[in-house]
Amino acid sequence: MKNLTLDQATQILQGAMKAARAANYKPMGIVVLDASGQLVSFVREDGASMFRFDIARGKAWGAVGMGASSRTLAERAKDNPNFFVALSATAEGKFLPQPGAVLIKDASGHILGSAGASGGTGDEDELICMAGIQAAGLVAG
Repeated sequence: MKNLTLDQATQILQGAMKAARAANYKPMGIVVLDASGQLVSFVREDGASMFRFDIARGKAWGAVGMGASSRTLAERAKDNPNFFVALSATAEGKFLPQPGAVLIKDASGHILGSAGASGGTGDEDELICMAGIQAAGLVAG
């Protein structure tokens, strides 16, 4: 399996920030994790609150850990809230099943990691992550 590179992560962050600025969203925090949930890179735009890293990482960590977008996880949590509360506690607060993170895949569909954002609505966060992943020539999932 191919690994996510720092260069790819940087391209994802740049593409996501470009999309956020083009849409005039609030200042964002954007995180890129590898397939094992480890931080590859993070950016916090000027004016973004101190919570942006933790929220973006929690969304992205849950996505890569469960192999599904954080939007999908939020939907699943509605039907099984006790499991997701227990999962969040087990993950020591690193798991946040809220829209705003998507998987990063290569052209073959292999999961390379995830990107998560915080600063806008869940939809806005998700859109900029997808834009960043596509800007890096990868597939958002």
